[in-house]
Amino acid sequence: MPLTSAAVAGAAGFAAALATGASAVVVGAAAGVTAALLAVVSLVVAAGRIAPRRGAVAAWRWLAAGALAWLIGVGLRPVADDVAFAVTFADLPVLVGTVLLAGGAWLAAGARPQGHALLRYITDSYLCAASLFVLAWVVVLGPVYREIDDSSAFVVPLLAPMVCLVAACAVGPAVVAARAPGWPVGLAGLAVLAATTGGELATGVARLAGEDPPIAAVWLAPVAFLLLAAAPWSGGRVRSVDALAAPDPEAVPDPEGDNDGVRATAGPVVAGLVAGAPLTLVALATGFVLSDVIRGGVEAPVPLISTVIASVVLVLLLRLFVLLAEGARLRRLVRLGERQLRELAESTGDVVLLCDHEGVISEIGDAVETVYGYRPADLLGGSIFDYIHPEDAPAIRAALRDLELDDDPPEQSDACLIACRVRAADGTWRPTESVATRHLRGEDLLMISARDISDQEALRNQVAHLTFHDGVTGLPNRAYFEERTREVLAGRSTGRSAVIFLDLDGFTAVNDSVGHASGDYLLGQAARRLRSAVRSDDTLARWGGDEFAVLVESNLEAQAVVDLAERLVRAVSQEPFRVADRDIALTGSVGVAFAEDGVPSADLIRNADVAMARAKEQGGRRVEVFAAHMHADVVRRLELAADLQRALLDRQFAVEYQPIVDLATSRVTAVEALVRWWRGSTFVPPEQFLGPAEDTGLIVPLSEWILRESCREVAAWRASSWDIGLSVNLSARQITAPRFVETVSEALAESGLPPSALTLEVIEEMLVEDAEETITRLSELRELGVRLAIDDFGTGYASLAYLRQLPVDMIKIDPSFVSGLGRDDTLSLLTRTIVRLGHDLGLIVVAEGIERPEQLELLREMGCTRGQGYLVARPMAARGVASLIRTSLQSTA
Repeated sequence: MPLTSAAVAGAAGFAAALATGASAVVVGAAAGVTAALLAVVSLVVAAGRIAPRRGAVAAWRWLAAGALAWLIGVGLRPVADDVAFAVTFADLPVLVGTVLLAGGAWLAAGARPQGHALLRYITDSYLCAASLFVLAWVVVLGPVYREIDDSSAFVVPLLAPMVCLVAACAVGPAVVAARAPGWPVGLAGLAVLAATTGGELATGVARLAGEDPPIAAVWLAPVAFLLLAAAPWSGGRVRSVDALAAPDPEAVPDPEGDNDGVRATAGPVVAGLVAGAPLTLVALATGFVLSDVIRGGVEAPVPLISTVIASVVLVLLLRLFVLLAEGARLRRLVRLGERQLRELAESTGDVVLLCDHEGVISEIGDAVETVYGYRPADLLGGSIFDYIHPEDAPAIRAALRDLELDDDPPEQSDACLIACRVRAADGTWRPTESVATRHLRGEDLLMISARDISDQEALRNQVAHLTFHDGVTGLPNRAYFEERTREVLAGRSTGRSAVIFLDLDGFTAVNDSVGHASGDYLLGQAARRLRSAVRSDDTLARWGGDEFAVLVESNLEAQAVVDLAERLVRAVSQEPFRVADRDIALTGSVGVAFAEDGVPSADLIRNADVAMARAKEQGGRRVEVFAAHMHADVVRRLELAADLQRALLDRQFAVEYQPIVDLATSRVTAVEALVRWWRGSTFVPPEQFLGPAEDTGLIVPLSEWILRESCREVAAWRASSWDIGLSVNLSARQITAPRFVETVSEALAESGLPPSALTLEVIEEMLVEDAEETITRLSELRELGVRLAIDDFGTGYASLAYLRQLPVDMIKIDPSFVSGLGRDDTLSLLTRTIVRLGHDLGLIVVAEGIERPEQLELLREMGCTRGQGYLVARPMAARGVASLIRTSLQSTA
């Protein structure tokens, strides 16, 4: 930045002084000019490059302008030394520079006091300046004044230092208290003002005494300006000790945006020092004046010092008035805040009260009458512990004692949360949640906000009840039963605990016939019957669906537990349930499992469930006690079901065919398709895997594969001019499958087998279970041209009735009847009757299980036309059937 002509003149003056043999004072002044010039350059460059905010640019430029004006004034002083005035024209740039430096420091601080804060700031600044002036008078200026004894000659030389003092005190509190970005620059500016004040004071005193100023005073300014030159490059924000102790100082919004939206403030320690500095300086100045008066240093106060002291008193009175007004305003705000807080709390139904640490009530809100039924006047002076449940009182006394012993100020103390029961006016104990805090008006007072949570507690209890109880029967649910079983087994030392599972046989039909609402009503009746059958110390729960569980917790003999299980069966089976204006008879299947050492609760419950499933498989209305092999059987069935699924994907199944022959000619008329499973090299009998396949639903895809495979094979034989039919067994699940009829039709169409060549066999039990749906599906098959046969005829239920409803083409006599031919007259008579019945109805009669020659002869004699069995032909692969058919055709030819 180029120097002005005045600066050049000042530099020339210094050069001339140095050329003639400069003194130490001149050298110091030259150093000050150089340091100020460095500060000017540093601030201008930094303002254009690294200013942290918009306001910092203006602040740094003001500081640069102030430093430039100061160096011009100081540079001109050697030239103005010959002027016969106490204040020369060189002092004017110094004064201007002082004002500019103060303005820059003010802008760097980012201070914006307003209203009462501005008035307080002005009074504090004046008190600081006046007190420092009085101190300077007593220490330095008073003795000089007494020696000169000329007020006009005394005042003029001190004009410059007084202006510097006022400027420094005007911006000092704002700069020290602020923590805005770039704050070190403002602090360095304040240091320059302080150094300038000291230097100008020393210069003025030296002028009055006709001497050179002290060397230390001359070098204050250069050092301060060097700090100002380095401050912009100090790396950002500097924090005081108390700011470091509080990492997040309070941030005040900056409405003018000079501080990027936020104006930082100092920590509490610095703020307290700044606030106490004016009064401290006043007290110090007062002490010095009194000390000087006592020593006799002041004979009569001069007008100037008298005016300053009087103004300090007036300002102190003004500040006292402001503080009183501010205190009154704050008290009004506190009372208003208390009233609003109480109104807010009471509007939410809370009861607000004030009490001491012993619980004595001094104030209480009107809401106590609405919430608890007490009149507020009746509670004043009483203790809160008169209304708190005795079991809760000790903990609350301890909590209040902790609040009393807490040394933190009220605004920093933590709230104390209290949960207790409070007696209402009607004598009931109300669950209550309260918050206790120390009151701001006094450390001996506590403010408590209490809320009646009876409704919330009732809701919480209801939720807990619903979580662990069944909504239909009111019994404990599965979650409760499992948890209770774990607790009982964990605490069991001796004796035997047991778990009983009960399932209502036939309950599914209840929901299907009368609806789920009526089914729930029946479950409620069953729960009441079971509750009356178990003992009071046993746990009865609804496990889920139509299953119930009983935990026998007390020590009982094994036979007593079995007797209890049988009572449960009788409870649900002896009398029918009355539901939807009808009587519904149900039975129960019960499983019992006894606890053993090392068996966890989950396994005990599982064992009882397995035993119950076994009882259900055995026909129901019975009790089964768990044995180890039951679980092994279940595991084997699960493994078998998994292997079945893999076998279906890996095509491990094969179809064998058992010929059906004309008993009169021995000609093969049809074959029955039978599935075989080779698991690796092991043959699995059909009776071992067909049941699990039916239970898991895998029977449906397996049966579809058998149907398609056998239709394709028989169609190929018929294409070779072999007039042969096919019989395929149907499963219950296959008939009820969604696309059952379409699957049969597709298999016939894909293979080219005529529908009349296909006979589908059903057992009589299928006609009884879901008879309407089964008959409808079979009738649709009959319309396709497929023939129907009743397998194992004579062993089921109501066979004759369904013979009338179904268009049956064939009946197959069960092997149990054929096995008794020639040995059991009754079986022989029954077989003859079935054959005659078939003939009378125009049906084809096929005898199954022919194994002995005498059976074959008797069947021929009875007129049975067709048969199958090991005597006639064993099941064989497709190649064997082809060979047998050729042999049959050749023998016939």
